[in-house]
Amino acid sequence: MIFVTVGTHEQPFNRLIKKIDDLVREEKITEEVYMQIGYSSYIPKHTQYSKVIGYKEMNKLMLKSDIIITHGGPSTYMQVIQLGKVPVVVPRQLKFEEHVNDHQLLVTKKVLEKGYPLIMCQDVENILIDMEKVKKMKSHSKITNNDEFVKKFILEVGRIFE
Repeated sequence: MIFVTVGTHEQPFNRLIKKIDDLVREEKITEEVYMQIGYSSYIPKHTQYSKVIGYKEMNKLMLKSDIIITHGGPSTYMQVIQLGKVPVVVPRQLKFEEHVNDHQLLVTKKVLEKGYPLIMCQDVENILIDMEKVKKMKSHSKITNNDEFVKKFILEVGRIFE
């Protein structure tokens, strides 16, 4: 399964949502896809979606998914990393009127420089290539006992706040 999340920022992130929907329509993506589209004005026609989802549901979708594509909000992609997964991070960009500035792009670059396991996708035309990179990275990663503990801990915290 592929999970796409764009957060809850009030500007649309149509560039990403439309690209994934088009790839499903073109059958270039054949896996099940679920998208959290936030305030995007483009409504997916070929995937399941919700505008906003709660923490518990989001966590379930992340755990269930083989590939997670996320906006450049650090709390979201760090959650993916804590679950032992490698996110494809598509920072919102000012030039596409997706945010008020390019802080998501700048912060994601810094996080990458620090060595965190993520794939940054600045151009959605390359998203399939970046998804393949995740599959290759995943096949080389080893999940530690600490990683398993963090996964279970996050689930328990989610249950507490239901």
